[in-house]
Amino acid sequence: MSDAGRVRALHRYPVKSAGGEALRTARVGTDGLVGDRIWALVDDDGVVVSAKHPRPWGRLLDVTARVQALSDEVTVAVPDVAVTPAGSPEANGALSRWLGRHVTLTRSPPPDPVLHRWWPEEPGLIPEWVTGAVPGTATRTPLPPHPEGRFFDGGTVHLVTTAALATLARRHGRPVDHGRFRPNIVAELPADPAPGQRMRIGTDVVIEVTLPTPRCAVPALDHGGGADDGLLRTLARYHRTEIAPFGRATCFGVYAAVVTPGRVRVDDDIAVL
Repeated sequence: MSDAGRVRALHRYPVKSAGGEALRTARVGTDGLVGDRIWALVDDDGVVVSAKHPRPWGRLLDVTARVQALSDEVTVAVPDVAVTPAGSPEANGALSRWLGRHVTLTRSPPPDPVLHRWWPEEPGLIPEWVTGAVPGTATRTPLPPHPEGRFFDGGTVHLVTTAALATLARRHGRPVDHGRFRPNIVAELPADPAPGQRMRIGTDVVIEVTLPTPRCAVPALDHGGGADDGLLRTLARYHRTEIAPFGRATCFGVYAAVVTPGRVRVDDDIAVL
């Protein structure tokens, strides 16, 4: 074991792009945290709704979703609307009114799912492997398929480290709330683990880092504490990363796959193997 640390925070996001919930403990299956990104909204064209296209969908970040402990039912809370069960006509209606467009909550990804992604105008925010993207415009991009029907953009577990957050705060000139990056795990570690490294979390769970996490417009949006228009500029300036064999992209945090499932808790020990 080369490094040791601990779990500082746990989060899951039952509805893709909606606000999530902080946890003290979480079950981790082979496909990530149980209850994470199991629902998503689709519009009338069958496009998966994502805050990666902020103009129509950024207000989804103001919606919160939670998994009910006794039933595993997911509920959604739209501002100024009573909490409603995901999948109900009441939830679909409240979300459609809040977003100003007709949307439907679903647990079943559409065939060949796609989402709209807005490409920021800051230089360096478009990955080198993306062709045909023009800064300041949106394009349709495929959503990677997941056999368990989840709505993940990349890896099944997203992790950020306190070391990376501290470095970012120095470069940005002020602290950056980890919630802007929507991680599952905030790890107190001296550095980001590299792709291929494995980590044991607590007594049960082992995950393996797959790749750095490419960033989009979402970290700069209003997550309840106001927008941070300069954050993307800081990320693009200091956090361009080579992702072999694809090319360079602006990244923060890492994606990981679950090797051994189990249960994790805040304050669990982390060993980088």
